[in-house]
Amino acid sequence: MTLKIYDWHNGPYPARVRIALAEKGLQSQTCFVSIDLRKGEHKTEEFRAKNYSGTLPVLELDDGTLVAECTAITEYLDALDGTPTLTGRTPRERGVVHMMSRRAELEVLDAISIYFHHATPGLGPHVEVYQNQEWGLYQRDKALRGMRYFNDALRGQPFVAGQDFSMADITLIGGLIFAEQLKVSVPDECKALVAWYTRMQERSSVQNWRTMSA
Repeated sequence: MTLKIYDWHNGPYPARVRIALAEKGLQSQTCFVSIDLRKGEHKTEEFRAKNYSGTLPVLELDDGTLVAECTAITEYLDALDGTPTLTGRTPRERGVVHMMSRRAELEVLDAISIYFHHATPGLGPHVEVYQNQEWGLYQRDKALRGMRYFNDALRGQPFVAGQDFSMADITLIGGLIFAEQLKVSVPDECKALVAWYTRMQERSSVQNWRTMSA
Protein backbone atom coordinates (compact mmCIF):
# COMPACT_ATOMS: atom_id res chain seq x y z
CA MET A 1 0.00 0.00 0.00
CA THR A 2 1.24 3.44 -0.96
CA LEU A 3 -0.22 6.63 0.45
CA LYS A 4 0.17 9.56 -1.96
CA ILE A 5 -0.16 12.93 -0.25
CA TYR A 6 -0.52 16.16 -2.22
CA ASP A 7 0.72 18.95 0.03
CA TRP A 8 3.17 21.82 0.53
CA HIS A 9 6.22 21.32 2.73
CA ASN A 10 5.63 24.10 5.26
CA GLY A 11 1.86 24.51 5.12
CA PRO A 12 0.14 24.43 8.54
CA TYR A 13 -2.76 22.32 7.26
CA PRO A 14 -0.43 19.76 5.63
CA ALA A 15 1.47 19.76 8.93
CA ARG A 16 -1.56 18.17 10.59
CA VAL A 17 -1.49 15.17 8.28
CA ARG A 18 2.29 14.89 8.36
CA ILE A 19 2.22 14.77 12.17
CA ALA A 20 -0.51 12.13 12.07
CA LEU A 21 1.52 10.05 9.60
CA ALA A 22 4.52 10.17 11.94
CA GLU A 23 2.43 9.33 14.99
CA LYS A 24 1.12 6.24 13.18
CA GLY A 25 4.52 5.24 11.78
CA LEU A 26 3.40 5.50 8.17
CA GLN A 27 6.19 7.64 6.73
CA SER A 28 7.81 4.77 4.81
CA GLN A 29 4.52 4.06 3.03
CA THR A 30 3.97 7.67 1.98
CA CYS A 31 4.88 9.53 -1.20
CA PHE A 32 4.56 13.32 -1.18
CA VAL A 33 3.63 15.35 -4.25
CA SER A 34 4.44 19.03 -3.88
CA ILE A 35 1.74 21.55 -4.83
CA ASP A 36 3.17 25.07 -4.82
CA LEU A 37 0.78 27.30 -2.90
CA ARG A 38 2.50 30.54 -3.85
CA LYS A 39 2.17 29.72 -7.53
CA GLY A 40 -1.50 28.95 -6.99
CA GLU A 41 -1.13 25.35 -8.17
CA HIS A 42 -3.86 24.32 -5.71
CA LYS A 43 -6.36 26.54 -7.56
CA THR A 44 -5.79 25.15 -11.04
CA GLU A 45 -8.45 23.13 -12.87
CA GLU A 46 -6.12 20.14 -12.84
CA PHE A 47 -5.83 20.14 -9.06
CA ARG A 48 -9.49 20.97 -8.49
CA ALA A 49 -10.27 17.73 -10.31
CA LYS A 50 -8.66 16.05 -7.30
CA ASN A 51 -10.13 18.36 -4.68
CA TYR A 52 -13.05 20.60 -5.57
CA SER A 53 -12.23 22.92 -2.66
CA GLY A 54 -8.77 23.67 -4.03
CA THR A 55 -7.13 23.12 -0.65
CA LEU A 56 -4.30 21.00 0.73
CA PRO A 57 -3.62 18.30 1.72
CA VAL A 58 -5.24 15.54 -0.33
CA LEU A 59 -4.69 11.79 0.09
CA GLU A 60 -4.78 9.55 -2.98
CA LEU A 61 -5.08 5.79 -2.45
CA ASP A 62 -3.83 2.98 -4.69
CA ASP A 63 -7.31 2.49 -6.15
CA GLY A 64 -7.59 6.17 -7.09
CA THR A 65 -9.81 7.18 -4.19
CA LEU A 66 -9.22 10.79 -3.17
CA VAL A 67 -9.70 11.92 0.41
CA ALA A 68 -9.47 15.63 1.25
CA GLU A 69 -9.87 17.52 4.56
CA CYS A 70 -7.40 16.98 7.41
CA THR A 71 -9.93 15.41 9.77
CA ALA A 72 -11.06 12.87 7.18
CA ILE A 73 -7.50 11.97 6.24
CA THR A 74 -6.52 11.58 9.89
CA GLU A 75 -9.55 9.36 10.51
CA TYR A 76 -8.45 7.12 7.64
CA LEU A 77 -4.84 6.94 8.78
CA ASP A 78 -5.81 6.26 12.38
CA ALA A 79 -8.10 3.39 11.43
CA LEU A 80 -5.66 1.56 9.15
CA ASP A 81 -4.13 -0.64 11.85
CA GLY A 82 -7.40 -1.23 13.70
CA THR A 83 -6.02 0.52 16.79
CA PRO A 84 -7.05 4.18 16.80
CA THR A 85 -4.80 6.38 18.91
CA LEU A 86 -5.58 9.86 17.55
CA THR A 87 -9.36 9.98 17.07
CA GLY A 88 -10.64 8.26 20.20
CA ARG A 89 -11.15 4.65 21.24
CA THR A 90 -14.57 4.87 22.88
CA PRO A 91 -17.71 6.78 21.85
CA ARG A 92 -17.03 9.31 24.63
CA GLU A 93 -13.42 9.81 23.59
CA ARG A 94 -14.38 10.17 19.94
CA GLY A 95 -16.99 12.77 20.79
CA VAL A 96 -14.63 14.85 22.90
CA VAL A 97 -11.70 14.56 20.47
CA HIS A 98 -13.82 15.65 17.51
CA MET A 99 -15.43 18.48 19.49
CA MET A 100 -12.09 19.89 20.63
CA SER A 101 -10.47 19.41 17.24
CA ARG A 102 -13.30 21.32 15.58
CA ARG A 103 -12.98 24.10 18.15
CA ALA A 104 -9.25 24.29 17.46
CA GLU A 105 -10.06 24.67 13.77
CA LEU A 106 -12.76 27.29 14.18
CA GLU A 107 -11.26 29.33 16.99
CA VAL A 108 -7.55 29.28 16.12
CA LEU A 109 -6.37 27.62 12.91
CA ASP A 110 -9.07 28.76 10.49
CA ALA A 111 -9.16 32.21 12.12
CA ILE A 112 -5.40 32.61 11.59
CA SER A 113 -5.84 31.40 8.02
CA ILE A 114 -8.47 34.06 7.32
CA TYR A 115 -6.19 36.69 8.85
CA PHE A 116 -3.39 35.52 6.55
CA HIS A 117 -5.51 35.63 3.40
CA HIS A 118 -7.26 38.94 4.14
CA ALA A 119 -5.03 41.16 6.29
CA THR A 120 -1.55 40.24 5.03
CA PRO A 121 -0.17 39.89 1.48
CA GLY A 122 -1.13 36.22 1.81
CA LEU A 123 -0.10 34.13 -1.19
CA GLY A 124 0.25 37.17 -3.42
CA PRO A 125 -2.03 39.09 -5.79
CA HIS A 126 -2.28 36.28 -8.35
CA VAL A 127 -3.85 34.03 -5.70
CA GLU A 128 -5.54 36.50 -3.33
CA VAL A 129 -8.17 37.83 -5.72
CA TYR A 130 -10.30 39.30 -2.91
CA GLN A 131 -9.23 40.66 0.47
CA ASN A 132 -11.15 42.29 3.33
CA GLN A 133 -8.63 43.63 5.82
CA GLU A 134 -11.21 44.43 8.50
CA TRP A 135 -12.49 40.86 8.41
CA GLY A 136 -8.94 39.55 8.55
CA LEU A 137 -8.04 41.61 11.61
CA TYR A 138 -11.25 40.53 13.32
CA GLN A 139 -10.26 36.91 12.74
CA ARG A 140 -6.78 37.51 14.15
CA ASP A 141 -8.39 38.77 17.34
CA LYS A 142 -10.71 35.76 17.32
CA ALA A 143 -7.65 33.51 17.20
CA LEU A 144 -6.22 35.27 20.25
CA ARG A 145 -9.48 34.68 22.10
CA GLY A 146 -9.31 31.05 21.01
CA MET A 147 -5.82 30.76 22.46
CA ARG A 148 -7.17 32.01 25.79
CA TYR A 149 -9.93 29.41 25.65
CA PHE A 150 -7.44 26.59 25.12
CA ASN A 151 -5.18 27.98 27.80
CA ASP A 152 -8.05 27.62 30.26
CA ALA A 153 -8.76 24.07 29.04
CA LEU A 154 -5.12 23.04 29.41
CA ARG A 155 -4.86 24.28 32.99
CA GLY A 156 -6.63 21.16 34.19
CA GLN A 157 -5.50 18.45 31.75
CA PRO A 158 -2.32 17.46 29.90
CA PHE A 159 -3.79 17.37 26.40
CA VAL A 160 -6.44 19.28 24.48
CA ALA A 161 -9.07 16.53 24.68
CA GLY A 162 -8.09 15.12 28.07
CA GLN A 163 -5.48 12.61 29.15
CA ASP A 164 -4.11 11.46 25.79
CA PHE A 165 -2.47 13.03 22.75
CA SER A 166 -5.01 13.17 19.93
CA MET A 167 -6.10 14.76 16.69
CA ALA A 168 -7.28 17.73 18.76
CA ASP A 169 -3.71 18.43 19.83
CA ILE A 170 -2.52 18.12 16.23
CA THR A 171 -5.12 20.64 15.08
CA LEU A 172 -4.13 23.18 17.71
CA ILE A 173 -0.45 22.60 16.91
CA GLY A 174 -1.29 23.49 13.30
CA GLY A 175 -2.90 26.71 14.50
CA LEU A 176 0.13 27.72 16.54
CA ILE A 177 2.49 26.82 13.69
CA PHE A 178 0.53 29.19 11.46
CA ALA A 179 0.50 31.88 14.16
CA GLU A 180 4.29 31.59 14.52
CA GLN A 181 4.76 31.93 10.77
CA LEU A 182 2.73 35.16 10.83
CA LYS A 183 4.32 36.44 14.04
CA VAL A 184 1.00 36.38 15.91
CA SER A 185 2.16 35.85 19.48
CA VAL A 186 0.33 33.78 22.07
CA PRO A 187 -0.98 36.20 24.74
CA ASP A 188 1.45 36.57 27.65
CA GLU A 189 -1.06 35.30 30.19
CA CYS A 190 -1.50 31.95 28.40
CA LYS A 191 1.11 30.10 30.46
CA ALA A 192 -0.61 26.71 30.26
CA LEU A 193 -0.91 26.92 26.48
CA VAL A 194 2.75 27.86 26.11
CA ALA A 195 3.82 25.02 28.42
CA TRP A 196 1.69 22.55 26.47
CA TYR A 197 3.11 23.74 23.13
CA THR A 198 6.65 23.42 24.46
CA ARG A 199 5.91 19.80 25.39
CA MET A 200 4.34 19.13 22.01
CA GLN A 201 7.45 20.38 20.23
CA GLU A 202 9.44 17.68 22.01
CA ARG A 203 7.51 14.97 20.12
CA SER A 204 9.50 13.67 17.15
CA SER A 205 6.40 13.85 14.95
CA VAL A 206 6.20 17.60 15.57
CA GLN A 207 9.93 18.22 15.34
CA ASN A 208 10.33 16.60 11.93
CA TRP A 209 7.16 17.31 9.96
CA ARG A 210 8.74 19.91 7.66
CA THR A 211 11.49 17.56 6.48
CA MET A 212 9.32 14.46 6.08
CA SER A 213 9.74 12.80 2.69
CA ALA A 214 9.39 9.37 1.21
